[in-house]
Amino acid sequence: MKPTPSASARSGSDNQLLIHALTSAAHSPLTALTRRIADAGCNLAESRVATIGNEVSIMLLANGAWDALAKLETALNKLARDENLRLAHYRTAPREPNSHLLPYMVEIISADRPGIVARIVEFFSQQGISVEQLHSTRYLAMQTGAEMFQAQFTIGIPADIHIAALRDDFLELCDGLNLDAIMDPVKF
Repeated sequence: MKPTPSASARSGSDNQLLIHALTSAAHSPLTALTRRIADAGCNLAESRVATIGNEVSIMLLANGAWDALAKLETALNKLARDENLRLAHYRTAPREPNSHLLPYMVEIISADRPGIVARIVEFFSQQGISVEQLHSTRYLAMQTGAEMFQAQFTIGIPADIHIAALRDDFLELCDGLNLDAIMDPVKF
């Protein structure tokens, strides 16, 4: 027997559905997904869309009443029958606010080589710092044609970490790896 949703679950404030779609960029399902969210009576709380290579990755977070999310899940199951679309969705909880995290932006540029992202992520993980967003790309330098790498991280630094010492340790790591890097607070 299925449990009856609580009053807070019926209210819609805590009911969220995470949707992830992958397909070729030429057949982006963004319009179809956002239309199904609206038609089900849900709101689009967050979204991320990225074209990577020849593919498009769409991540959407819908919220609404429990019955609206159930209606959305049914609509998504029908949409997932398209053999050219990889679609996953599941219920999730709202993220706990982290007012003790300070948002910082890190940018790295270097000659391209394997393992750069792994070393940077490992450094932040060892410090107890969360990577909130990451965008990286490879490109050819305009003047020389050299293969280059660029990454931008948005990180959440716990308020009790000494920022100047962290910055010094980070820049020392980057110097040792021959990376140009900056770490600055996010300005809103």
